[in-house]
Amino acid sequence: MKAVKIKENVYWVGAIDWNVRNFHGYLTQRGTTYNAYLIIDEKVTLIDAVKPNLTNQLIERISDIIDSRKIDIVVSNHTEMDHSGGIPKIMELNPNAELIATANGVKGLNAHYKQNWNFKIVETGSKISIGKHTLQFITTPMVHWPDNMVCYIPEEKILFSNDAFGQHLASSERFDDEYPVDIIMEEARKYYANIVLPYYKPVKKVLDDLKGVDIEIIATSHGIIWRNNVGKIIEEYKKWSSGEVTKKAIIIYDSMWNSTEKMAYALSSAFETKGYFPVICNLQHHHMSDIMTEILSAEYICVGSPTLNNNMMPAVAGFLTYLKGLSPRDRKAVAFGSYGWGGQSIAQIESNLTESGLQVVKSFRAKYIPSDEDLKKITEDLVAIL
Repeated sequence: MKAVKIKENVYWVGAIDWNVRNFHGYLTQRGTTYNAYLIIDEKVTLIDAVKPNLTNQLIERISDIIDSRKIDIVVSNHTEMDHSGGIPKIMELNPNAELIATANGVKGLNAHYKQNWNFKIVETGSKISIGKHTLQFITTPMVHWPDNMVCYIPEEKILFSNDAFGQHLASSERFDDEYPVDIIMEEARKYYANIVLPYYKPVKKVLDDLKGVDIEIIATSHGIIWRNNVGKIIEEYKKWSSGEVTKKAIIIYDSMWNSTEKMAYALSSAFETKGYFPVICNLQHHHMSDIMTEILSAEYICVGSPTLNNNMMPAVAGFLTYLKGLSPRDRKAVAFGSYGWGGQSIAQIESNLTESGLQVVKSFRAKYIPSDEDLKKITEDLVAIL
């Protein structure tokens, strides 16, 4: 397996995971990569590692450039095992190497691997010379773990951005000018919506910290490396972290006998009447992580379920749990559903939407099968509030 040259003496040595399709509940239809980077200098430096089961790819790509036992410094930008899983093998091969992380990173690595490695703690403003290159560090806590940081090499104008600006995307192409940029951007949007969304305040701080930093390349921890669209992805992150929405309504539901589905389409008709762009997502066919990508720019989130055994349908309950964890803000919400005798699902949806930080503006209930008149009234009542 071959390393990929990024700049003179700077190489990608990561791993490609063609087969992964689920990442903590996130559907990764296009797989992913775990990106690691090798810098050849007076002190040979490895930035990040890979998922444990793909460590052999990391070792082979390092060995394409240099003996894998000649690493002097390992930088751990993030403790999560898709980043750090290969570190134990690297440290076994290089027992005297210095392992650089934040204070929380050191705690996390100790908790994960319980090894007495040669740690060095860095913080924002820390600089380390490795010869012709300088490593500069900015801590980025809660983007998306407490231990996170990014690393910048001013001589090459490369930002090793950790989980920021990444995408779950398996590809032999390494750069954004080698792969369709619309697909890269869509995967970056999905990545933000499903991983980074709750941490918009720390993201905004990181973007402020990066103002004035001359960046030619963003070397991400997942997916494609940015070199032609650096400004574009930074602008998208500014937009996403601002919570900016469009006239879009996402209507999410599950249905037993199509009654709740009929209500979903009645709501869609109301949104169309008022100039919104509705997106209808049946949870039997749409994955929740794809729905979250749509929610990123939606003003309205509508969730519907019939009542099943005094509860919501399981798929709706699962989606609402996922939504609550990602906590989109400054959106309006609508709860709806059909029922036979109890009707508890609608109040449960309302409660979950409120707990997710959404403003519930209206709820709709229909007993058994809604008539044409019932559906017309649902449309008219929603139009009146929009």
